Amino acid sequence: MNSTEVLSLYESVSDLTGKMVAAARSRDWESLVELESSCASRIAALKAGEPPSLSGETRDRKVRIINTILANDREIRDLTTPWMAELANLINNAGSQRRLTKAYGA
Repeated sequence: MNSTEVLSLYESVSDLTGKMVAAARSRDWESLVELESSCASRIAALKAGEPPSLSGETRDRKVRIINTILANDREIRDLTTPWMAELANLINNAGSQRRLTKAYGA
């Protein structure tokens, strides 16, 4: 994989994580999952290829892109953590309700 291809994949991941942030902000969990799947395939392609040696502006550009990806990832986690806690609470409450119904009847 050459440096242009690598940077293109990193930029694609950056764009996708930006869209993931927007989906998380709007609580569009289905889109978030779809975007994450697309993002994962590009990350797998990056991991599969032999990284070229980058220098100068190309390396700096890659670092800037990675920093953007990391910032997006942080925001996605900040936005999804409360939702995940809410979901876990709903699941736990539903399980408790089922156990009570089973124990005491409807």
